Amino acid sequence: MEIFKIWHGGMSFHGGLLGVVAALLLFAWRRKVPLLRLSDLVCAAVPIGLFFGRIANFINMELMGRPTNVPWGVIFPDGYNMVRHPSQIYEALLEGAVLFLVLYVLARKDVRPGIITGVFLAGYGVFRAFVEFFRQPDSQIGLLWDSITMGQVLCLPMIVAGAVVIAFTFRQKSAPAALHAQ
Repeated sequence: MEIFKIWHGGMSFHGGLLGVVAALLLFAWRRKVPLLRLSDLVCAAVPIGLFFGRIANFINMELMGRPTNVPWGVIFPDGYNMVRHPSQIYEALLEGAVLFLVLYVLARKDVRPGIITGVFLAGYGVFRAFVEFFRQPDSQIGLLWDSITMGQVLCLPMIVAGAVVIAFTFRQKSAPAALHAQ
């Protein structure tokens, strides 16, 4: 029941994703809309929000990076006067800009429904797991198994789910359908 106590640390992306999946399933079912086409549309737009959300994290000095000696390191006022990785910028670039460009290219092609969803899930999972090496772990959780963060653990099911969606999509016999097709 602890998962529902959002006042104990707020919502993370991974928790929000579960809510969006539930909403997409319900919406597609009630409106008789093809689920994979709907999720492709949503997933193609999400990196834009992720980009601006991570920029806001940087401006608000939230989710700081780990201490570093790289020349582009940043000293955050609440960062104990230590130079830290601007991990929010890394996330904005990878989860936002790069993932958006990849999905944009796919959306412009005639891909099967579900490909964009699968690439989004796997791509976000890989990028987020990578950036977690530079991001300060949540203070209430710390590191798991000496060097792995909870964010990395939560990204593994996303990567697997993305691969499963892509594999499922290629097993379907239907022809590709572009996002902009009606």
